[in-house]
Amino acid sequence: MTRRRRIVLFAALWLLYLAVGLYLALVAHFYFGDALSRVQSAQSVLFSRNPHLAAIGFIFTPLTVIVQLPLTALTPWIPEMTTAAVSAVIMSSVFMTAAVVQVAGIARDRGLNRTVSTLAVACFALNPMVVLYAANGMSEAPYLFFIALASRRLMRWVDTDDVHDLTVAGVALAFSYLTRYDGGAAVLAAGGLVAWVTYRRDRRAPALRRDRMWRTALDVVLVVSPAALAFVGWAFAGWLITGDAFAQFTSEYGNAAIIEQSGGSGSSGTAEALRFSMIELAILAPLLPLLTVVVIALRLRWRRVYPLLPALLMIGAVLAFQVISYMRGSTFGFLRFYMTVVLLAAVVAVMSVPARRHPPVRRPGPHAVTSPLRPRRRTRTRTVVAASTAVVVMAVSVPVTAYGMTSPKYAPQEFAVGSVVWPRPDSVSEKYLDERKIVRSFSTERDLARYLDRLGLPEGSVLVDTVYGFAVVVQSTHPKQFVIPSDSDFTAVLNDPVDHGVQFMLTVPRSGRGESDALNQRYPTLYENGAQISVLALIARNQGADLPDWRIYRVIGT
Repeated sequence: MTRRRRIVLFAALWLLYLAVGLYLALVAHFYFGDALSRVQSAQSVLFSRNPHLAAIGFIFTPLTVIVQLPLTALTPWIPEMTTAAVSAVIMSSVFMTAAVVQVAGIARDRGLNRTVSTLAVACFALNPMVVLYAANGMSEAPYLFFIALASRRLMRWVDTDDVHDLTVAGVALAFSYLTRYDGGAAVLAAGGLVAWVTYRRDRRAPALRRDRMWRTALDVVLVVSPAALAFVGWAFAGWLITGDAFAQFTSEYGNAAIIEQSGGSGSSGTAEALRFSMIELAILAPLLPLLTVVVIALRLRWRRVYPLLPALLMIGAVLAFQVISYMRGSTFGFLRFYMTVVLLAAVVAVMSVPARRHPPVRRPGPHAVTSPLRPRRRTRTRTVVAASTAVVVMAVSVPVTAYGMTSPKYAPQEFAVGSVVWPRPDSVSEKYLDERKIVRSFSTERDLARYLDRLGLPEGSVLVDTVYGFAVVVQSTHPKQFVIPSDSDFTAVLNDPVDHGVQFMLTVPRSGRGESDALNQRYPTLYENGAQISVLALIARNQGADLPDWRIYRVIGT
């Protein structure tokens, strides 16, 4: 395939993802909370009362916020960049398209059978979960891209021994960690793989045996050090600015606190959590175990199993980390947390056929593979069987995943898409009504933002915590009217709202995640009675799912 054709296909796929995302954001107004929260963080960096880079926050990973900053800067001319989270849609659609390109690149690097690779890549690109998360602005898209890039480069490195491939893989893994913390599991797996491969490469060279440990250590450093630097740098930045190096685990806004405030991760026990995880993996890649066994067996006969190991070990480590975390109750069992298995299935599928050429190399290392790659004629029947299995596995996964996404139990964040794809306004079924309620999430916050915007308030007139208030702030066209926790004077304003000119306070119930709301902590009875510093101005019943009713209080004396 020519470079021009690849560019055309990239643009076509990106436009497809972008169109779906714009429809969800601008027409259906269907938003995912994490995506909206990251947009609000980017908005705070540029357009809050106290704009500064540290406003990206140190609870969650920073990369998706940083990437959106150039798009967020266009908000004065295109308000929908923030009010409708269009910046997040553009970000995720580009990254997911790039992830598909990396999967296709694995096949192109080795000249793999075009029919098998095209079908496998197409099934990956059109998998319903891939399409949804390409369109909704979440961090899954960049995460899949960086894992795919690291896998591709390490798969090349085991054949080329090229230090450039190893270095790029290390940088990609560092970015994966800055996108999602479970990227750390992929880093550890990559380090172990590189150590094992490098050490074994020199086992038959007596003159080099005394240097094996040093060479192994050097290769491991190349692939692990970028992620180690990212880990240390991000932790140090958090400690330097907030006094907490690992706010994700210790902060009252962090993941551990969210799980506790939400009543737990949802698993009733270790065995139940394991069963739940296995079902979610089966929803995303129902026949992957069969395909993996077939491909590994065939590649063992070819003596070409090494190129498959990077994806198997890195993505396997990520999935194992997620399963174990859910079993321990330290994370939620969301379907999206297992999405890397879709990528793994695509990689295994394209690797089900033998390579026709060696992967491209910039500077071959001393252990580059130069032997013929074509398997013997007597293995061709097995190759056809493996390729057929790969195509069937990828094709079956699309409808199975689509069906699994309709389950409120196993896809609590995704099943509402059904009411967007297939609206049934006359339906009174409980499931459909639940779907519509999820789609209406953050609609109440949008109405509150518009109400406050119409008041024409001066800067710093509305005091709100972003635990839930992020959805109000981000959908406002006048974000400077809000005093939020990332503002340097937030504590002072919270302690004396009258003296600082605050006119309104946005409050949520002091229960669940509302317990961590700074306004509730400072004024425990604020939501119930105004805490003797304010009077009730407005009650907003929330139309969304699992979101609190709002009360707006007018501060006495302003």
